[in-house]
Amino acid sequence: MSQVPTGETIEKAVLLAGRAPSLHNSQPWHWTFDGETLRLFAVPERMLAATDTSGRQMLISCGIALGHLRAALAAAGWRILLARFPDPNSRQHLADITFEPARMVTDGDRDRAGAILRRHTDRLPFLAPTGWPDFEYVLRSTFDPSDATLDVLGDDSRPTLARASEMTASLRRYDADYHAELRWWTGHTIADTGVPEEALPSPEEQQRVTVGRRFPESTAASRRSEVTADHSVILVLSTDRDTPDEWVRSGEVLSTVLLECTLAGYATCTLTHLTEVPHSRAVVRELTAGPGHPQVLVRVGLAPESEENAPATPRRPLGEILEMIESADHTP
Repeated sequence: MSQVPTGETIEKAVLLAGRAPSLHNSQPWHWTFDGETLRLFAVPERMLAATDTSGRQMLISCGIALGHLRAALAAAGWRILLARFPDPNSRQHLADITFEPARMVTDGDRDRAGAILRRHTDRLPFLAPTGWPDFEYVLRSTFDPSDATLDVLGDDSRPTLARASEMTASLRRYDADYHAELRWWTGHTIADTGVPEEALPSPEEQQRVTVGRRFPESTAASRRSEVTADHSVILVLSTDRDTPDEWVRSGEVLSTVLLECTLAGYATCTLTHLTEVPHSRAVVRELTAGPGHPQVLVRVGLAPESEENAPATPRRPLGEILEMIESADHTP
């Protein structure tokens, strides 16, 4: 067997990786493949500077795409080997990826890759996830805790998180750059990016999800009226340090968490606004009662069965995110 996947295999894997969630569906990643090494780059031009002032969420998003790529290639019979931040002169060069054939492809590998196309961000209120204790035990076994730690916040933390969410909105009430950026990226799509209006909650729905980001008002009719309040489980992923390498690694763990939740039949919604502002991030850190740095929160719950097949949000085409190259110059 060849020691390198075919170009067609790489293309299919990168397309699946491109289904990763990102801040307001900004999709800030770029890949190159020279026939031997697949390289991942962050794209600073796609960074939301007013919302993501440090570029942390950009790198978490790229980490999720990297995790999705790993899942896609595992299902195709390949393990990936990573050299992280291989170029000290380019902090946008996140990884060099080489390959080795997998000993076997398990049903779990295939199922996780299949979950990539079923996963979507659901911003509406959830029912409580049934069977959570057993699932949580399994979930913790699916990633390396040295990459990120997982905390499950109790229901008694919800009022504190709701106050932190409201405080975040209040601190940004007069931030014109933030609101201009939010309106540019949400409520419509621009060249296969952004969040379409039908994926946003209505004002009434936002009131039922007290820990969610406050989006511009949507004209969508109120949905899921039978779920009168959000009863999701809230997860927090934290890292020991707060460095670019840790941000990417936490994104890889987030990829695993989202796909495993999807496989279990749960709906998910990532919450990043609670870690964008120092005040609310400090509140989350106090709730976890640990020394780590909170990177992202996730709501997990059940959505009514009738809504399982939600329309997919748009993604950039393969030609925009993957470059097949032959020269020795690998810079996109």
